[in-house]
Amino acid sequence: MKSIVTSLSAAGLIAAVLAGPALAQQTPLKIGVLTDFQSVYSDIGGAGNVEATKMAIEEFGGSMFGKPIELVTADALNKADVAATITRKWYEAEGVDMIIDMPTSATALAGMEMSKQFEKIMIVTDAASSDITGKSCSPYTLHWTYDTYANAHTVGSAIVKNGGDSWFFITADYVFGHSIERDTGDVVRAAGGKVLGSARHPLNTPDFSSFLLQAQSSKAKIVGLANGGGDTINAIKQAAEFGIVAGGQNLAGIVMFISDIHSLGLKLAQGLIITEAYYWDLNDRTRAFGKRFFERMKRMPTMNQAATYSATLHYLNAVKAAGTKETKPVLAKMRATPVRDAFTDNGVVREDGRMVHSMFLFEVKKPEESKAPWDYYKVLAEVPGDQAFRPLKDGGCPLIK
Repeated sequence: MKSIVTSLSAAGLIAAVLAGPALAQQTPLKIGVLTDFQSVYSDIGGAGNVEATKMAIEEFGGSMFGKPIELVTADALNKADVAATITRKWYEAEGVDMIIDMPTSATALAGMEMSKQFEKIMIVTDAASSDITGKSCSPYTLHWTYDTYANAHTVGSAIVKNGGDSWFFITADYVFGHSIERDTGDVVRAAGGKVLGSARHPLNTPDFSSFLLQAQSSKAKIVGLANGGGDTINAIKQAAEFGIVAGGQNLAGIVMFISDIHSLGLKLAQGLIITEAYYWDLNDRTRAFGKRFFERMKRMPTMNQAATYSATLHYLNAVKAAGTKETKPVLAKMRATPVRDAFTDNGVVREDGRMVHSMFLFEVKKPEESKAPWDYYKVLAEVPGDQAFRPLKDGGCPLIK
């Protein structure tokens, strides 16, 4: 009897190998959202990214190859080791086909290692380091929303052109903040400006007083905030208490989101020059998505939340077009198909994984200029993707020969 069971098991294994992609279609497609639910980046992604993923799945029809699409979620706690553990478990033991979000650059880079090991797809919509498609690029990772190079070149260039030629950075002390400081500093120096110094703070810092005092004493024209989410909000609020702007210096929020402006209020945020990849009030398409999102979340989507919807929908359409959820055919379809949706109407996925699209330069409105809730931005410029994002040849991605 034992030999018969062994023979049947072997026969089943051979059949499974021969079935290949056809067998893969017998298991439900599963997507994992690995995010920040309760800390410094929860407003820009978090539950909103989960809802955006659900919206994409519902719009697609809710099923793939005759089976309901499954969704799992977890909190990375903004720790690289936690992200690595969860992504390994999802890919290896739980049959997750694609992981999306990744709230920090450190968690993204850790997750990318698991993505490479298991040859499964990862789409980064929250983390920002330009290293994700640069020296750390992966054949299995796509970077969707923005990155520190694009933000530095869009906002940094505009500020330097307007006379902001000396900078001091207040920097989140991990790869994301270091990347912002590096990429923006390069822009400033290339334009003939000077970087006078920086002060580095831990992630999720409640008290910025010592860092702001260093910025004041530097006499730099621009205090560049090389951080994000709650850290940027706290730094701007405390800068007002220290009289930074009243004293003649200006703040540059290099990576900011509409949720940050909402938290700060227009009285405090007015006049800030920022860059985003999406704004709900740009056109009929963005307004339609913003309205649908608002009905579910009672707030307008950030660019990361709109991008998570976009990337999920693009992925689902690619799986359908490929006729399989196998990684390489799906990625080939994603790269071959332009991205045209509520997030962007001119997106393309490059060989290094960078999804290239227009970025927008905004000025935050004065309170009296805002006509309705969430009416926060004036459009200063639309920057084409090939101008905003780093040229393919300059990224140092080992995939590019």
